[in-house]
Amino acid sequence: MAQVFDRGVVLALKVAALIVLVGIVTVSLAWRWSTGYPYALRAPPPQPIPFSHQHHVRDDGIDCRYCHTSVEKAAFAGIPSSDICMSCHSQLFSDAPLLEPLRRSARTGERLQWTRVNDLPDFVFFNHSAHVRHGVPCKECHGRIDQMPLTVRVASLDMQWCLDCHRDPASHLVKPEEVFNMQARPPRSQSERRALLAHYAILGPPWITDCSLCHR
Repeated sequence: MAQVFDRGVVLALKVAALIVLVGIVTVSLAWRWSTGYPYALRAPPPQPIPFSHQHHVRDDGIDCRYCHTSVEKAAFAGIPSSDICMSCHSQLFSDAPLLEPLRRSARTGERLQWTRVNDLPDFVFFNHSAHVRHGVPCKECHGRIDQMPLTVRVASLDMQWCLDCHRDPASHLVKPEEVFNMQARPPRSQSERRALLAHYAILGPPWITDCSLCHR
């Protein structure tokens, strides 16, 4: 039986099919990103209370650890309980209509349903305490949270973004006493950076970039 299409036409059809396939995959991934991470790098998500880190951190000088009590000792930073909030707001702005959800939560014991802004997929293992203990400052992942009237996500938190840091950790670390300082910067000299790596006993690649470190 004679061939219907010559080899050139067959090749062109295969290339066209491949282009269409790549296009479909690209569009699917873009759609997945826009629907699965609707607040990533864009606008703050709706919250039960429009909490301002700028007001609490920059204006009032509240340390991160006062609210995020487990950030130094647990895998999760922890969302503050209503009792922590009420330690101040039982006296300050105690009648503000904006804080009625907080007062209701304190009365009933029902937790406020905050929307996580910086979240990772379930197949990724991340430990806050490990990063804090090894000199990774809060602003490295969360950005200048002290300048945010409403919390937004500033980092993609995708695997490549994490690997960029793990491949060159020294350029992202600060001294232990500066981890919670929003203005802290990594040292400029290579000798100081090497000293920080030694201080935190951080092993470089390939261990720090091994798949099993984050995918367990």
